[in-house]
Parts: sequence; structure tokens; C-alpha cells
Amino acid sequence: MSFSRSLFLATYLFIGAIGFSQNSSKQLKAKFIEEELVLDGYLDEAVWAEAEEGKDFMQFFPTDSVQATHQTKVKVVYSETTLYVAFYAEAPDGAYVVSSLRRDFGGTTNDNVSLLFDTFNDGTTAFFFGITPYGVRREGLVSEGGTSFNNTWDVKWKAEAQRYDDHYTVEVAIPFTSLKFVEGATRWRFRPYRWNIQTNEQSTWVGVPQQQIFSSLAYMGELIFEKPLGRSRTPFTLIPYINTLADYNYATDQSETNFKTGGDAKVAVGNSMNLDITLNPDFSNVEVDDIFTNLTRFELRLPEKRQFFIDNSDLFESFGNTFNEARPFFSRRIGLARDTLGNLIQNDIIGGVRLSGKLNKDWRLGVLNIQTEKDAANEIASNNNMMLALQRKVGKRSNISAFWVNRQAMGDREFLQPEEAFNRVIGADYNLATADNIWTGRAYLHKSFQPGDSKGNLSSQATFTYNPRRWRIVQDLVYVNQDFQADLGFVPRTDFIKWGNGIQRIFYPSKGIFNTHGLRFLSILYWRPSLDYQNTDRLFNLEWETAFKNNATAQASFAHNYIFLAAPFDPTRTPGATPLPGNQGYHFNQLQFRYQSNNTSLVTYGANAAVGRFFNGEVLTLGAQLGYRFQPWANVQLGVNYDGIRLPEPYADADIWLATARTEITFSKSLFWNTLIQYSNQRDNFGVNSRLQWRFAPLSDLFLVYNDNYFTETFAPRFRSINLKLTYWLNL
Repeated sequence: MSFSRSLFLATYLFIGAIGFSQNSSKQLKAKFIEEELVLDGYLDEAVWAEAEEGKDFMQFFPTDSVQATHQTKVKVVYSETTLYVAFYAEAPDGAYVVSSLRRDFGGTTNDNVSLLFDTFNDGTTAFFFGITPYGVRREGLVSEGGTSFNNTWDVKWKAEAQRYDDHYTVEVAIPFTSLKFVEGATRWRFRPYRWNIQTNEQSTWVGVPQQQIFSSLAYMGELIFEKPLGRSRTPFTLIPYINTLADYNYATDQSETNFKTGGDAKVAVGNSMNLDITLNPDFSNVEVDDIFTNLTRFELRLPEKRQFFIDNSDLFESFGNTFNEARPFFSRRIGLARDTLGNLIQNDIIGGVRLSGKLNKDWRLGVLNIQTEKDAANEIASNNNMMLALQRKVGKRSNISAFWVNRQAMGDREFLQPEEAFNRVIGADYNLATADNIWTGRAYLHKSFQPGDSKGNLSSQATFTYNPRRWRIVQDLVYVNQDFQADLGFVPRTDFIKWGNGIQRIFYPSKGIFNTHGLRFLSILYWRPSLDYQNTDRLFNLEWETAFKNNATAQASFAHNYIFLAAPFDPTRTPGATPLPGNQGYHFNQLQFRYQSNNTSLVTYGANAAVGRFFNGEVLTLGAQLGYRFQPWANVQLGVNYDGIRLPEPYADADIWLATARTEITFSKSLFWNTLIQYSNQRDNFGVNSRLQWRFAPLSDLFLVYNDNYFTETFAPRFRSINLKLTYWLNL
């Protein structure tokens, strides 16, 4: 049987294995009010006494079969302009765990109450809001049925809290202009839930089985509006900025001072669509990426943090391989390019537009078009980067999607070879999620086009996950053609067929220190079609993992690896070193261990270790992390990781060190100071990034950002910059 027929058969079998079940749900009636409430965190207004109460929260952790020990009550009212939510959260005492006063706090390290609003009742996307007992806020977009969170998204809303010895109260005000929904809607899917870090208890208004994720959109109640909602009426928003930047490159002995201005605009199109416009954008205020040690042959995928690309990002970014092996679009590619030496550098964006959102209850549309600037000094051509995406809801929570991605060189192309003039990728995805989320999966088929190259160039996958209470079973079949190319995507390798199998047995002990634990077996095999379907990679992994009753976690595993190197490769990445020979296979086994303490104490810590063979040598990995919380004003985190690689002569040995130090100081709810120090001798860099942020008005900030980088061997200066940036969010 041909591979394509096998892939079709696998796709047919898992799509047919859909068992929908309608989850029983709670309902909460939202009372309509004429007046606007004054937020102070006290629930003494008469409307709160008259509002219906959502109660009887169920535990999710440590167990999902009993009611929460410390109960939470929630009430909702609304006016023509604003949605109001009130929380009453019982607590054992007034020693609340709050690690920071900064917006977008970590949900697992702070006591908080949270809200999920599935305003289109599709079970796949939602708006998310969270509040701590100190009134600190976070918000985000939830997608892919609850598996993907993006808290880079910002929107205007308010919340206040009051603390007592045995409970705390919260008042929330979310303008309807900050949400998207269907005009005339009478109900939303809705679920409040809570992290009670004091007692290691997680609870939710609608029960969620513990084998599912806490944020799953499969398990939701209903918010019933007393009066149908009007239009969302999102205002026209301007977000201008000014930025002064000075930098000095010690390697080239060049300094530069720039003054930049530009901005974004947000325009509502109907009730459910957003038009984002950017002109001469500047992302210097974005947090720097974490440095990592890479011992593999492949590129690693880093998250997008730029605000312009965040809203409805799942509509663009979720196409392609479930395990990030072949994604046709990856927004971080835009604004980066390689210079004449192959180094990845910033490529300025001239401007762009982005239209995304709901056409109706079943259809979503996304259109993106961004123009990058020509850089003659680095021989980089100007490019137009475009994507069109269309998604149709199927069944309760599944969807089918199609897309077109195009990178087109513009104007003078003297820096490009003829075959580099453009790259296009088209394709379709089917995403499966049953009503109870026990069956999930994906099937896709994508094809790329380059000048003079239109045959083959395919990427495809069929994968499914079966996740009842005590089991998790995964099957994954992937094919990526040797000539598949996605210039705006993330494709770390091509020319392979992959078959992955995973099975895990989960145990729920009634006694002892373990809350849950499980044994998992994973096998992943790769074949290279261009090498006469030679088996080039094998991984067999046996792992035991547990979650303790105090919320700590631990994993221990044994892995057997086989890697056939088609080309020479130096895993130490030592300049001038002799690489391991290509056209040769390598077998090696490793033992790995990881532990992370619970988040309730002021001191947190973790450790990881790995030991065993590595290609034709040996490796020892040791890591440790330590954190201390000066509640609620500051966090300090330290981390160090060591990889010792010993290879036989004439190949290089390596002692690779990666060390990080983070400090986060929150002087108030509007003034924050973050510093990240990173040392990596593999990258020959010691870097300091320090950022002072003053939020002087809602979503309006003054940033002072300082960057300093040094070579590690000589500790000589490498690059230094400082910039002052002002942004202002103006609703018109």
C-alpha cells in the first residue's frame, strides 16, 4: 500500500472515531442593570444582593470528585456598556500568596480567581481574565480548545479586590467594547475557576476531569443574559509611539542614534472582526528571548511576543504539524533576515495590515499583509509577506481550515537568485475535538511552490489522541517531502516519514504522597525517502512521572536513541572542531531526572539531571533552579545548567554552561522593573536586559530599556544599547 493511501486510511479512521457527548452544564443568569457600578472591591451594592449566585465549586486538584474545601461564589450583572462580575472567595487565613503586583502575573504562583468567556459558543476559542486578592490583573486569548494561552494580548478593563482574614472579594468591570460577540446574543459559554495556592487547591464552577487540562473549553457552563446583547461597538483605537535609541557595536566599532515614530491602529469591522494596522512598528520594548543550549541538529521554535501578531493568532499560527515539525506560517519569521555572513538580524517592517475574526458563528477569516524593508548593506531584498486563512466549524468543537501563504520579493532583486523570488504554500487542515475532549487529532495536506519547482513539495500529517480517565494514547503519522519549503514557516527538517506512538497509564492513589502518577512509553521513528527509506532516527523512551499532593512534580526516564548522520555534525558547536563523520549511525542510551518543588512557599527550587552515552561519547547534564519571593513586591530567580560532552579523539569535548538570573520588582501596580541576566559560553555571550516600565494610563506605557552584551572568553564589550519609548493607547 502506498504511503499516501496509508495516510488517507489513518485519517479516515480517526475522523470516524468521534463519540460526541454533550456535557451537563450549569447556568447562571446575568441580571441587566441601568446604572454603572463604582468599582472598589466591596460587594455592598444592592445589585449584588439581588443577582443570582454561582456556587458549589468542584475540586480539580488534588481530586476531581469532591466539592472545594474553600468555596467560591460568583455573580454577574451587566449594563448597556459593561459586564460586571463579583467573586466571594473563602480562604483559610489572610496569608494570601501573591508573587507580584505586575499585570499578567503567573496563574500557578498566585492566589487568583479567573474567568473564561466563550462568546461565540464554539468550544475552541475564548477570552480569559484573572484577578489576585491584591487586585492585580491578567488577560489573554485562549485557543485550540483551551490548550493554547496567549497572555501577551492586552485590553482595557478594571478590577478591584478587598482582603479579609477568612475570604477576599473581587469586583470586575469589562467593557463590552473590549470583547467580540454576536449581536443579539442571549447566552455565552462561561466558566469561572480558581487557584487557591494557600491550600494547593484548584477548583472550578463546572467540573473538569483531572486527565484534562484545567482550562479545557470542553467543560463550560452557560451565562444567560436577561436582555439580548447589542453590538460589541469596539472603538477605533490609535496607539502611537515615539522611541529614541542609542547603541554601540564594539565588534565593528560603530555607534548609531535613532529617533523613530510610528504606531498601530485597531478598527472594528462589524461585530466580530478586527482590522489591525501598523506603520513603522518598533518592538524594542518586547522582552528578550530566553537563551537555550541546543545539542540537536535542528532549530528550536520560540514564542511570538509582539502585540501586533497576537489577536486571533491561532487563526494564522495553528496550521501544520501538531508537534512543530512543519508549520507553514510562523510570524517570528517576519522582521528577521540573514545577512551576508548568514547571521540572523533584524529586518525593519515598513507597515502592514491584519484582518481577523468571526464572519458568523461557523466561519472565521484571517488576512495578513506585511511589507519589509530593503537592506542593501546586508544584501536583503524587500519582501511582501501575505497569508489568507479561512476556517469552518464542524460538529461541536472541530473545524476544517484552508490557507495560502506567499512571500514575494519586491522591487530590485539584485541580491536574490532567481529561485528565491517567491515562496508559496497552500493547504488544508482538519482539527478534531470531541465534545468531551477525549478524542482530539489533526489531519492536514500542504504543498509549496517555488520558481521552477512545483512537483511534489508536500507536507502531511494524521494524528490522534485518545484520553479517557486512566489512559492517554497517541498515534502520529507524518510525511514531509525533501523539496517542501516554507520561507515564512517553521520547518526544522524535511525529507522524512515519521511514525510516533505513545501510551500512558495514569494512576490516582487514594493514600500517600502522590496525587497522580503514570508510566508512559513513547516510540518515534523516522525514515528518509531520499535515502531509499532508510531508518535514520529512533527514540524509545520509558518515563515515570508524578504530581505530588503538595503540587510538586517529578519525572524519571530511560531513553534509547539511534541517529544516522547523513552529513558530518559537531554537537558541541566548537569553532574549528572536527565534526562527527556522516553516513554513519550512532546508538546511545540516557537516564534523565527532573524535580520541581511546589509554589506555595516563599522559596521554590528545582533540579534536573541526565547521564549516559551521546553519539560515540558521553554526556552529563546537571541543572538547578532557585527562586525567592519577597511577597508581593519582588521575585528573584536563579538558574544554572551544565552539559559536559566527552567525545573520543579527534573530536571536541565541551563544557557548556548556561546561567540566568531574573529579578522582578513591582513598586506598585503601575511601576515595574525587570532585569534578566544570561550567560552562555556556547553562544559566547553574557547579556543584561533591564527594563523599567511605567504604566501611566490604561495600556499606555513609558519604557526605559537597557541592553548590554559581552564576549564570554575575554569578557570584552560586544554590544550596548539604551532606548526610551513612549506608547499611548487612545480610543476615539
